[in-house]
Amino acid sequence: MPKKVLLGKVTSDKMDKTRRVEITRRLRHPLYGKYYSRRMVCHVHDENNESGLGDKVEIIESRPLSKTKRWALVRIVEKSREVDVAALKAAREQAAENLASES
Repeated sequence: MPKKVLLGKVTSDKMDKTRRVEITRRLRHPLYGKYYSRRMVCHVHDENNESGLGDKVEIIESRPLSKTKRWALVRIVEKSREVDVAALKAAREQAAENLASES
């Protein structure tokens, strides 16, 4: 039986070599016909810490690597374009401090 390959979005990259990936799917209610969302959360092994928060990734089933890790990262489909405002502000303040110390 072939291994499952899924697409999902990285929702946490705080662990070393592990990513939390969320896979969402929309289903139609059999009786009422209304669409609703279901999600599945997978812990994914990312050997080189390549992926980041918000990235779209492709994952594949693997042997159990830990208590919760059962998936491995195949590739990063799309890098996130979200801007970390706090990091941007800190970098701007650091640059201002460097300019002040040079003059």
